[in-house]
Amino acid sequence: MRACAERPGEGTWITPDVLATYTELHRMGWAHSVEVWQGEELAGGLYGIAMGGLFAGESMFHRVTGASKVAFAATAGRLRERGFTLFDVQVLTSHLELLGCVAVPRDRYRALVQEALARPARFG
Repeated sequence: MRACAERPGEGTWITPDVLATYTELHRMGWAHSVEVWQGEELAGGLYGIAMGGLFAGESMFHRVTGASKVAFAATAGRLRERGFTLFDVQVLTSHLELLGCVAVPRDRYRALVQEALARPARFG
């Protein structure tokens, strides 16, 4: 999360309160991170919350070109393996479109969320 908050010149919504909240959510088994390492250096990653068969991605970053894509692909693979049905990326960007993300109409999204929340999937 701290790496996701490093946005020189852009600012961040990842405040100390958000860090503390997600740390507690992680302790409770709800929040998860996926990290990509290059040797001893953190190259990229993402974090989010898992609820039933829904994974809501919160933020991703890279320090090495392509590392966030590797984290995204690893997360998508893990979600498939574990029975998740919805990977919510929150804001569709051109970067996420390149990774296969699509916009879903609001009514369909609400139905997908309800279906996903009813699934007994576990991220960890």
